[in-house]
Amino acid sequence: MTTARSATRDAVVERARALWEGELQAMSDDITRHPEIGFEERRSVGILVDWLRAHDFEVTVGVADLPTAFRATYRKGTPGPQLGVIVEYDALRGTVRDYHGDQHSAQGPIGLAAAVAVAEFLTRTGTPGTVTVIGTPAEEMMPPPSKTVMHERGVFAGLDVAVRSHSSTDTQRPAPGFGSCCLNIDGVKYVFSGAPAHQMMPWEGRDALTAVVRFFTNVDGIRKNIRPEARIQGIITEGGKAPNVVPDRAVADFYIRYPDEVYLAQVRQMVDDAARAAALATGTRVSIEPYGSMRDGISVGALNEVAFAYVRRYGGTRVREAPQKPQGWEETGSVSRDLPGVGFSAYSSSGGFHTYEMEADALNDIGHTGFRIDAMAMAALLHDFATDAPFRTKVREEFAATKALFGDYLTALRSAYPVPVVR
Repeated sequence: MTTARSATRDAVVERARALWEGELQAMSDDITRHPEIGFEERRSVGILVDWLRAHDFEVTVGVADLPTAFRATYRKGTPGPQLGVIVEYDALRGTVRDYHGDQHSAQGPIGLAAAVAVAEFLTRTGTPGTVTVIGTPAEEMMPPPSKTVMHERGVFAGLDVAVRSHSSTDTQRPAPGFGSCCLNIDGVKYVFSGAPAHQMMPWEGRDALTAVVRFFTNVDGIRKNIRPEARIQGIITEGGKAPNVVPDRAVADFYIRYPDEVYLAQVRQMVDDAARAAALATGTRVSIEPYGSMRDGISVGALNEVAFAYVRRYGGTRVREAPQKPQGWEETGSVSRDLPGVGFSAYSSSGGFHTYEMEADALNDIGHTGFRIDAMAMAALLHDFATDAPFRTKVREEFAATKALFGDYLTALRSAYPVPVVR
């Protein structure tokens, strides 16, 4: 695969740039100013799908029984490579207000610029292939991981490659292999049940809130026996209704994380046991309710290197030359284990992830420039995938080989974490 100059590619890239500067940057700003949290992104979805329909895409909203998920396919496409463009649009849940602190507001317009530029090229030149845009809601929320649900319902079926953009505090170069952006995650709710009573006579009840507090204490007590790469993060979402009533229900919501899913299972067992111990100590009961998970995905070097080369060519700054950790192109891992793809991450913010500063950068030159670069680079790579059969073969073969190695890796890990024997 070569990224040498090409007149046809340059034309596609310039069309993506013109779409971004002419219409889609303003769309990005508008979505940023009207944040909607996961599964409530109706306004944002309406804007995106109306624009796609106006540019010859056939759109179905509500796929996989998710009201703000959609699939849009170019009407003039022909049999050939099926190019997938993944877009997100949900905002973060904030204590002050909901906000686009991860710049998901720009992902839709970026993807639309690339999708339309490439779709028009396929039709204009008679190149076989088509473009499908898939709108995936609630990236920041479990349950459920929406991409996993959509994958299981066949929404990604038939695609040969998927591309996606994301905000970044630098221009990144992911390494090939298997991994995740944010560690492997188990999302679990721990629901404690007690017995109500008047707080003047609490011995007549059993305090579920006390059980939750004990649970947190138990978790803190086991941290020193857990490998330091683990992350155990919890909040109390329910803790009673009135100060003068012994709480008979309390709920803790936890994300339990580790770099691989094998040791994660050990950590999860310890946290579950900490909850059971808290219930036993307080005379309550606990229901352990897993509701979502995120796992490693597959990262394809052949795609990563081309994407990185184009992001640099079109002006990416704050470049991190050294390859970073491998990570699948989407955060849940489920789709990127079965479908090769790549994420584009040009520098788009000086603020940290999940901050109001990152949202502010989505509306200024830092964000606008990074988003334009992502759209141009995405269009370039999709052009190459559609027109270069050896490149497609290389991607397919690397993906298959890495997937086979991933199975061997998990098998080896199972002997790498012996459980201490307590006599």
